[in-house]
Amino acid sequence: MMKYTNKHILVTIFIMGTGLLNAQVETAASEESFKTVEEISAIDFLMKGGVFLIPIALLLFYTTYVAVERFLYIRRMTKQNMMLLNELQTQLNAGNMNGALDVVNRDQTAFGTVVKEGVQSIGRPVTQIEANMEKIANIEIGKMEKNVNHLGVIAGIAPTLGFIGTISGVIKIFYNISISENVSIGNISGGLYEKMISSGSGLVVGILAFTAYHILNGIIDNYALAIQKINLEFVKLIDPKDGNKAK
Repeated sequence: MMKYTNKHILVTIFIMGTGLLNAQVETAASEESFKTVEEISAIDFLMKGGVFLIPIALLLFYTTYVAVERFLYIRRMTKQNMMLLNELQTQLNAGNMNGALDVVNRDQTAFGTVVKEGVQSIGRPVTQIEANMEKIANIEIGKMEKNVNHLGVIAGIAPTLGFIGTISGVIKIFYNISISENVSIGNISGGLYEKMISSGSGLVVGILAFTAYHILNGIIDNYALAIQKINLEFVKLIDPKDGNKAK
């Protein structure tokens, strides 16, 4: 009886050990397979989207360049010196026109450029001063808006290119099915997910361009409102009577 029991114990231990070994082997195989999937680089994954990813990638590069370059330029030009008019008033009250020009020349922003035009126009009718300052303000706004409209165009083009890439891929999938007559889920889903990469990439680029476009235009609109206030305050500074009328 004791020998029989020991024999069964040994057999049981052997079976359990074999089961654990098989489980470890299967786990290792699963982990290896999982690692293989994880090791696919993002670039390799994206390149499965097809040839339409090339123009989408170029649009992404251009969007990034324009958005960053315009943001830095607009932020620098719309930085407002709150003491500009106070310093200018001090020089004008002292009758020092050269000092007033020095004050506005030191301000290398769009605000300084507009106010400089106002200082150079002193002595002319107030309406003409306001008109000159308004023209300079419009020129500065035009400089800020350079290439910004391109972002709006990209916001519409990029998703469209992605959609065209997906449609093109789907057409190829069903054409291959009609030729090979192999309607397997693997063939359809595998090819389809690759083509959907094109649509996803186009949407991402479109969203980035759309967001950058509206953020930059929002900053420019804020400047347009702020410069109107500066113009009124400048007119009020050089001629309080006409400034109150304008207000």
